[in-house]
Amino acid sequence: MVKFAVIGHPLTQSLSAVMHNAMLEHLGIDGSYELLDTEQEDLVTRVKQLKSQGYMGFNVTIPLKVPITLFLDGCDRLADIAGCANTVKIMDDKTLYGYNTDIYGFQKAIPVEIQDKLKNNTVSILGTGGAARAAAIAFCEIGVKQIDFYARNIINASNMVNFLRDSFDNVTFNLKQMQSLRDLSSSKMLVNSTPVGMRGKAMGVSPIEESILKTLMEDAVVYDIVYNPLKTEFIKLAHKNGYKTITGLDMFVHQGAKAFELWTGQKANPDVMKMAALEELAE
Repeated sequence: MVKFAVIGHPLTQSLSAVMHNAMLEHLGIDGSYELLDTEQEDLVTRVKQLKSQGYMGFNVTIPLKVPITLFLDGCDRLADIAGCANTVKIMDDKTLYGYNTDIYGFQKAIPVEIQDKLKNNTVSILGTGGAARAAAIAFCEIGVKQIDFYARNIINASNMVNFLRDSFDNVTFNLKQMQSLRDLSSSKMLVNSTPVGMRGKAMGVSPIEESILKTLMEDAVVYDIVYNPLKTEFIKLAHKNGYKTITGLDMFVHQGAKAFELWTGQKANPDVMKMAALEELAE
């Protein structure tokens, strides 16, 4: 029997177990995927448990995507650039190898025709955590010319932005105070990478006011990485004002499918995983 898990806090909103267990059942694999609520101060103990109790791999969510890198014995190129990992494979010798499948998932969720329109344009990201890093790297791979980050604490975020500047010298990165955000008229896409609006964490709240959202250009796209609830207040405001939207569910499904393949070596079916997640969201 194979065992997988997700670690982070809080996990009350997580659909990871529902999605991965549906994929295990679909492929006839004898295994399980568990939710292991883990706060940052408990990370050392949790990693020891995962290594000693026969787990083959695990996902990492907030607030552990950056701290987990201290425990990795190696990682892929994208996780190295991002400075954070959301997927860890436990090797046969119990070493830990990290991946960032959030980057893949974030980009995969954006339709190709929208990606084409983002090339050589400016995008804005609310937040500067692990999900923001993944989004930024995906945007660089797409070919945007400028990324504006809006952070509540610029000092804490400056190292991340400087690292991105070193890695992608053909992209302009700007770091601004969230509190000073007034005008988004130059942005082709606005991304909420914060947990604001998540079930159990400021649900029903938008990360920015409607008056600021309305400053986006008419053909801009609004992308919320939060997937539970499916229609966040941020997405509702975008719809109200006529903007195209991308919810966090497709990103969540595609990053999960990639993680599943890395762990098992078997091709995952994103449609099966998405249906399981939607059924859970509908309850």
